[in-house]
Amino acid sequence: MPSRRQIFEARQRRRANLIAAGSTGAVLLALIVLVPLAPGWEAVQRSFFNGAVFAKTFPGLLNAFLMDIAIFAWCAPIIAALGLAVAVARDLRTPALYPVKLLAIIYTDVFRGLPVILVIYLIGFGIPGLGLPRPWNSPYIWGSLALVLVYAAYVAEVIRSGIESIHDSQRAAALSLGLSSSDAMRFVILPQAIRRVVPANMNLFIALQKDVALLSFIGPVEIFRQAGVYKSLLANFTPYVGAALVFLAITIPATRYADHLMNRQRKARS
Repeated sequence: MPSRRQIFEARQRRRANLIAAGSTGAVLLALIVLVPLAPGWEAVQRSFFNGAVFAKTFPGLLNAFLMDIAIFAWCAPIIAALGLAVAVARDLRTPALYPVKLLAIIYTDVFRGLPVILVIYLIGFGIPGLGLPRPWNSPYIWGSLALVLVYAAYVAEVIRSGIESIHDSQRAAALSLGLSSSDAMRFVILPQAIRRVVPANMNLFIALQKDVALLSFIGPVEIFRQAGVYKSLLANFTPYVGAALVFLAITIPATRYADHLMNRQRKARS
């Protein structure tokens, strides 16, 4: 039998959901009614929401999106491994290993301070400019390296925040039981820290999925570049809308799942 408080809270949730649904419906209805009344709506509809162009180009966009998925698939595990290594290096407490810690600090400061597109340009055009033989002059390789370097720096900082959130008493307890510093990090600190930062890192990997499109500026034909090709051939911007829908179909469920993990983690802590 639910208590009075539970009944009251359930009633309040239903009331809040009804108000939210009503206000959202009103806004959507206003957009549906008012936007087509704009003087230039027909021209915008022809240029951005052309059904015939969408049907013609969408299969090609999906095919090009496979390249985005492939680049993400080989970048993500490398980013996770490098980010973990840099985070652990930044937590080193042995004086003899301070140069390693300093190198990790410099790395994260540099690549978190540079825009992603600038790193892609510098690496994607700079390294092939050395005249390397094929396939080592491929923009796929060096563009992927640029993404790995930038995102591993962010992942490293997120993991380091998780490591620092573990109280020092746990490290001291592990050492008192006879574990070495490396074993304490491996078996005690990291398992807890990584669980705490999974939602934050998921958001970074969602951002990575979108930023794969930036590699189109140095040559790879992925979905964004393919949409640009279709736009030039058909003199229509609808392919860009199609590309946006593909990205949204991937990122929105992933974002909602990341939010679910964060909410579950927040409830567990409270």
